[in-house]
Amino acid sequence: MKKNLQKVRKELKENIDLEYKKGLERFFKEPIELYGVRAGIVRKIASKHWKKIKDLNKKEIFNLCEELLKSNYLEESTITFTWARKKKDEFKKSDFIIFENWLKKYVNTWSKCDDFCTHAFGELIFTFPELLLKTEKWRRSKNRWVRRAASIIFIHSIKQKEKIYLKNIFEVSQYFIDIQDEDDLVQKGYGWTLKEAANIYSQEVFDFVLKNKKIMPRTALRYAIEKMPKDWKNQVMK
Repeated sequence: MKKNLQKVRKELKENIDLEYKKGLERFFKEPIELYGVRAGIVRKIASKHWKKIKDLNKKEIFNLCEELLKSNYLEESTITFTWARKKKDEFKKSDFIIFENWLKKYVNTWSKCDDFCTHAFGELIFTFPELLLKTEKWRRSKNRWVRRAASIIFIHSIKQKEKIYLKNIFEVSQYFIDIQDEDDLVQKGYGWTLKEAANIYSQEVFDFVLKNKKIMPRTALRYAIEKMPKDWKNQVMK
């Protein structure tokens, strides 16, 4: 299996674009490990090498994924979360333990958090909604990425037009509003989640935001109303 990883890394190094790397670094406040490979090429590499490992069992795939995560490179995390999601038909509730460990141990940028939670991890939660209870404690974490995950974990589910998740989105958003979490990336996280919900349930999200506009951080507020009609935005921003 190590040979598979060596080939993946060799191909990533062969596709480094230093100008692209320099531009990408500007999107992150925190230090980040990058090869500097464009996203489209990373996806092609992930797909190419998936064909070589797809017959491995889920445990072996997840072990490979974790080895990639250990490197801390953004591109290798993209490949990890792509491969993990390809095993979605074999997901079990017990995989929550593995995914939560990855979240807490290896996710250290908004990009990794969003990629993981809106795809593989979000898929797991949608498949087993009873796992949602386990995510409630994330809201109180000292880790900003775990707190961000507490809201964006719902994005995949709400996109499936399952209105039952709207209640959860409002609940987690209200929690962060009430405690006045000052982390801008947590605020952007639940603001983004509200925006995604508003794409389907616009009136309900508008009512929620209007009710909270006086205490809701401007960062979260602007994200939440970004795609709303102009007159609704004006009402909220008065």
